[in-house]
Amino acid sequence: MSRLIRAVIDGGALRHNIEVIRARAPGARVMAVVKANAYGHGLEQTALSLPGADSFAVARLEEGVRLRERGISAPIVLLEGVFTDEQLREARRFDLELVVHDALQVELLAAAAPVEPPALWIKIDTGMNRLGFRPETFREAHQRLRALRPTPSDIRLMTHLACADEPDGEMTRAQLARFHAATRGVSGDVSIANTAGIFGSVPVGGDWVRPGLALYGVSPFARGTGRELGLRPVMSLESAVIAIRSVPRGETVGYGATWRAERDSRIAIVAAGYGDGLPRNLPSGAPVGIGGRIAPLCGRVSMDMIAVDVSAAEHAAVGVGTPVVLWGEDPAVETLARAAGTVPYELLCAVSQRVPLELR
Repeated sequence: MSRLIRAVIDGGALRHNIEVIRARAPGARVMAVVKANAYGHGLEQTALSLPGADSFAVARLEEGVRLRERGISAPIVLLEGVFTDEQLREARRFDLELVVHDALQVELLAAAAPVEPPALWIKIDTGMNRLGFRPETFREAHQRLRALRPTPSDIRLMTHLACADEPDGEMTRAQLARFHAATRGVSGDVSIANTAGIFGSVPVGGDWVRPGLALYGVSPFARGTGRELGLRPVMSLESAVIAIRSVPRGETVGYGATWRAERDSRIAIVAAGYGDGLPRNLPSGAPVGIGGRIAPLCGRVSMDMIAVDVSAAEHAAVGVGTPVVLWGEDPAVETLARAAGTVPYELLCAVSQRVPLELR
């Protein structure tokens, strides 16, 4: 094995997941969210692996430019929009669709050279209180965009759901009511549903859906995994055992001596640590896939290594070179995230640049 730790990316799983999303939202077009380096999966290779996406969404201008430079010709939506004349010129140069969520952005467009813009997305703040025009100011902003000359090719409507992952759906229903009241009588394609909105308990609808986490085979909900939604995990974070230690009963393992052997123990040292993206606060007992079985983490995660208790009889064959799965099929990234008290998004996005991505 030339590389100890690597993130194996399954392009077939990506394509499977987008078809599951299409089946869940029949008739809607799919805006594949590939921001933040495609949630750690590799921006360009993810987009190239999804020829069936109707468009791609990124957060930052440089992400959209990178996709264009790799030959991606599908529509690309800049979710945060632009904030300066220079950014607007660059967005136009690379034919990026803009989300408009602030009066400053309307002013930029109105003052710019008269070039026909691509489709614009106007964002309405229905309760997230992050980006977007409040319902009472939306129509004025929309009218100003319609008054641009030349007129934009299309003006579309969007909002973002704050609590679509919650089973009672109360906040989602309230946001939908605000959105529909604000946009009543206004024409244009609508995009509301993120991953939780696509798979959640409240029907959201819309002409476009914006899946992020689901593309990568991961559930947005507090319980369960993407498998239960019919999805397949795209990333498998893999490494190998680099040493086996015999630790007598009563001795400790790792920094801070936080784990103490309750019996004579056999400990596997694995080439993976917080320098690779594992959370340092992952507790002892967290599951690690080792030799096709699950074994418990013991002691603190260090920069380059973790220790795993392989004392049980079923782990007798574990030795130097035994393959390790930090997350993927088993354990799932959702399981690791819950053990660390965080969300799968953070683990996926935190995979270090020193971890090579291998497309399968």
